[in-house]
Amino acid sequence: MSNIKQNASEEAEFAKPLYTPIKRRSFFMYAGATAGATALLLSGCDDDDNEIVTPNGTVNLGSGDVGVLNYAYALEQLEAAFYAQVKATPAADFSTLEKDYFNQVAAHEAIHRDFFKAAINRDAPGQIIPGLTPIFTSIDFTKRASVLATAKTFEDLGVAAYNGAGKYLKTPAYLVIAGQIVSVEARHAAYVRDLISPGSFADDSIIDANGLDKAMEPVDVVTAAQSFIKEKLDASRVGK
Repeated sequence: MSNIKQNASEEAEFAKPLYTPIKRRSFFMYAGATAGATALLLSGCDDDDNEIVTPNGTVNLGSGDVGVLNYAYALEQLEAAFYAQVKATPAADFSTLEKDYFNQVAAHEAIHRDFFKAAINRDAPGQIIPGLTPIFTSIDFTKRASVLATAKTFEDLGVAAYNGAGKYLKTPAYLVIAGQIVSVEARHAAYVRDLISPGSFADDSIIDANGLDKAMEPVDVVTAAQSFIKEKLDASRVGK
């Protein structure tokens, strides 16, 4: 399986109809989401955080807002790579509607990934994590059941990740964007869950007794996702 950086041009090609209007329309969205944030991001980072890849090859996500953004960027890289592969080699037993759905999701995740990349490069130059290498050997992309099970894992994890990390964002505009993205991830999760088991889109495994969706801390999310990523991620300072 090629790495995420190598898949980027392939993903950009199928998402081009979406990227073009987004690039025209979203300069002001990016500016609104990131203007004035640079000083805050940089003030929250000490010298230790500047070492993005440590000598032993561990990818340090960082601290402050940039740590949260790198954390989200890492997860969006993983999802974008997964759905790009689903689109490129759709399961033989997918229906036409399911293929169309996953094509849309592939575009969504590529856009989310590129938003975080643009935001970090704009507001924290030199502090963005590198492209990551996915490990998808446990997934049989030719089988609907295998793809859906993995999609459920990634989507549920993504929603829990955003829910758990939101409280660590200091810049209000970033929190607004994170809220808009997590709502999309939740729509993906609900649809996939119902494809697997109708009516499970909001069952007790993800919604608690207070009617709130599950939230997970960054270190726990990274632990859960690590088997799908070649590089070792360090989320110990995210939220610090």
